[in-house]
Amino acid sequence: MAKGLGKGINALFNTVDSNEETVTSINLDQIKPNPYQPRKNFDKAAIRELRDSIKLHGVLQPIILRKDDKDYQIVVGERRFRAAKEAKLKEIPAVVRELNDSEMMELSIIENLQREDLSVLEEAKSYELLMEKLNLTQAKLAERVGKSRPYIANFIRLLTLPDEVQVMLRDDSLSAGHARALLGLKVKKNIIPLAKKSVAEELTVRQLERIVTNINKNVSRETFEPKKIPVYIRESENQLRDKFGTAVNIKRRDKKGKIEIEFLSDDDLERILEILNIRLDED
Repeated sequence: MAKGLGKGINALFNTVDSNEETVTSINLDQIKPNPYQPRKNFDKAAIRELRDSIKLHGVLQPIILRKDDKDYQIVVGERRFRAAKEAKLKEIPAVVRELNDSEMMELSIIENLQREDLSVLEEAKSYELLMEKLNLTQAKLAERVGKSRPYIANFIRLLTLPDEVQVMLRDDSLSAGHARALLGLKVKKNIIPLAKKSVAEELTVRQLERIVTNINKNVSRETFEPKKIPVYIRESENQLRDKFGTAVNIKRRDKKGKIEIEFLSDDDLERILEILNIRLDED
């Protein structure tokens, strides 16, 4: 999955330019990890490979730090920092910048988003953190990082999955496609057992989507019994579900009825309203 950010990190902050900024050697013992680091797992083999390169060639690209009392916090370059420690270096080349918390968080998160090895949950958490800390809507965040609104929304929705299913997603037992299919279930208590079935039987995403569709049809059938649901109603539900990316129910009584569109959060509601071209005035 390509991560290329439209505006990218260069549009938000200048990258390290040794002609413009002072590169200095900082003692590794004075450096602390980034509190806003979205990456929870660092590939040990990749760190060892970088360590061996550093032993041969040194640290070629300075890391970015900010001053924190007597010490420093990593803004960009935590893998280089970890590899340098494993290489038994005492110091590392660095550029020290004056950044507030918001600038530090945005720079470090976007730098990680530009890489291609963030897990889907780490990427989702990154978007959630940016929205929370910078007070951004999904639409504003999408514009900020050069992604589409549905792209951001699809990642954020993964964070609503049960913890047990998120573990499966984290350890690659389930793919993001499987996870999104599970989110289409009308009855949320079915998510965990169906996720386990998917892993145990090694279902493809398409197979899982068909199962979800059949389960939802049975739910609709139970809801509207004894009347049989017309085929066009079921097809309409499926089309609306695809359009809005969430569960949709059409409940009909004689000539009247209602359409129920499920949303999972305020941001999810805003996403649906945007699809409907409805804007709410903010106080």
